[in-house]
Amino acid sequence: MSAFSIVNPAPSERRLTGGALFLLAGLAALGALATNIILPAFPRMGAELALSSPELGLLLSSFFVAFAVGQLAVGPLSDRFGRRPLVLGGIAIFATGSILCAFADTLSFLVLGRVIQALGACTASALSRAIARDLFDGEALGRALSLTMIAGAAAPGFSPLLGSILAGLFGWRVTFLVVAGFGAALALHYLGRVGETHPAGCRTPLAPSAVAAAYGRLAGDPRFLLPALAVSLDIGGLYSFFAAAPGVLMNELGLTAFQLGLSFATTVLIVFLAGFLAPRLAHRWSQRAISMVGLLIALAGGAAMFAFAAVPTLVTFTLAIALYLFGMGLINPLGTAIALNPFGRQAGLASALLGFMQMGCAAIGASFVSALPFPSSVSLAVVLTTGPALALLIFLPVVLRQPRAEPSGSSGVPVSTGG
Repeated sequence: MSAFSIVNPAPSERRLTGGALFLLAGLAALGALATNIILPAFPRMGAELALSSPELGLLLSSFFVAFAVGQLAVGPLSDRFGRRPLVLGGIAIFATGSILCAFADTLSFLVLGRVIQALGACTASALSRAIARDLFDGEALGRALSLTMIAGAAAPGFSPLLGSILAGLFGWRVTFLVVAGFGAALALHYLGRVGETHPAGCRTPLAPSAVAAAYGRLAGDPRFLLPALAVSLDIGGLYSFFAAAPGVLMNELGLTAFQLGLSFATTVLIVFLAGFLAPRLAHRWSQRAISMVGLLIALAGGAAMFAFAAVPTLVTFTLAIALYLFGMGLINPLGTAIALNPFGRQAGLASALLGFMQMGCAAIGASFVSALPFPSSVSLAVVLTTGPALALLIFLPVVLRQPRAEPSGSSGVPVSTGG
């Protein structure tokens, strides 16, 4: 029997154990780990395979698009067949794509490997939120997502530093083998410590018409759509930062690949702090109020990036991105909890649609950073300001709306999937 059987306490009464935290954080971080670890190696990859900067950009955009679209299938499949087969299958696909990237000798095979990687990683990402919703609700869900974000930030935060070291010692191909090994370790941990969290009695139909109708109802429900879109716009800015940072820090400020890795690593402390404070502040002032504060802080960080563009120093860049990341660190777990909490019976579906929106915004933001006819720092400032500004307008009705009480003993408001 899994560590979280249906005879265990209600979701709001469960405690987040170390084993569950490692699983949730690992699943959530897999995609960012696979992307961030290769960023310092881009110059080496480009030189070895004779790739231009736009061609290297395909390694990011192709990953984001596949990651976004793939999640739409993961959600309903996991709601129908359970989390276990999807978790294990997704990690196997991810490892296959990673190995293909490690031995690729052309851009086509490298992009193909990245797409396969993304299809596996998107499964892990979507199910990290779905499993969290299986296990927790209410404030407990907000705490779980915050702690997951804190732990999960270590992988994408330190992975560029690790990637620069691995690429320097063994070459860039080894980085793909390392992430494949991490995926295998995660699968073994899931089998041994966590297991299935979506009981057979909670499974939903998989008829295509029912799934399409369920997605349509979910996308039209403001309880989900507004907080999910606000979170997604901020996450889009985060991935835009990942995409633009090598150009800004290495080309405009002259940092080395190792120094770029150190710069990314310092961002972990900011996310740690925001994730530590988010559930405590929300307990005192509500999830909605602190989410709004997070959006305001993120907007201030985006505006401060214009100051960096005017006075390009490492100090001004660090201050601007620190503000943005702190604000994003508040809205991400709390806004996600607000979006998912009413949909306990459709946790996989809701998590998948949220992931699709997040990675769709990531793909758009990263494309804008590359396409705008400005220096990289100015383009990044535009994206980091526009996203939170739109998110504020979208999230305002959530703050003003009175929360609806859930039925006693419920893990969420049941929403029919049709069929």
